[in-house]
Amino acid sequence: MKKGLIGKKIGMTQLFDEKGKVIPVTVVEAGPCTVVQKKTVENDGYAAVQIGYGDVKVQRVNKPLAGHFKKSDVAPKKVLREFRLEDTNSVNVGDVLKADTFAIGDRVDVVGTSKGKGTAGAIKRWNFSRLKESHGTGPVARHAGSLGACSDPSRVFKGKKLAGHLGAERVTVQNLDIVKVDAENNLIAIKGAIPGPKGGIVVIKDTVK
Repeated sequence: MKKGLIGKKIGMTQLFDEKGKVIPVTVVEAGPCTVVQKKTVENDGYAAVQIGYGDVKVQRVNKPLAGHFKKSDVAPKKVLREFRLEDTNSVNVGDVLKADTFAIGDRVDVVGTSKGKGTAGAIKRWNFSRLKESHGTGPVARHAGSLGACSDPSRVFKGKKLAGHLGAERVTVQNLDIVKVDAENNLIAIKGAIPGPKGGIVVIKDTVK
């Protein structure tokens, strides 16, 4: 990984390119992010950079985190994430990373927490087909239907797709294009949709593909 930022999803809109073609984009407030800690192979066994996003009141931080921020001489942050950068020497504790870390045309992966949808049926959760709605099917058109064999093995196999909890999980969308960067307001317009609700925390990093 060469670069990364923490941000907040603002919402979706559309932009037009020079040919007048409409581009659906998601606007993300990316940064400013402060470098809170540098991890080294000698001390920690691996090289990484910890950055923080979003200011928070000192009284809202517990004692261990308060000591962590005090050691780095950095104001308390709401969100902390680690990035295993290829070149950790290019950044130092206290540095502020802004939206201009990325440029128009960069390809990125975006990690976020998907919208929680509670308990969902098999049709919504796994795209099951509905049952026939004629010939005596009854009021069960959106049920899962048969779950498998009869006397042998006399059970439902583990891993069977069933109704259950949907959403509220870590999701990564890969290979998205950056369409516009507003360095002054720390805004990045990313082509397409990204996980999570408006106001959700996301991580933007250069794509692995």
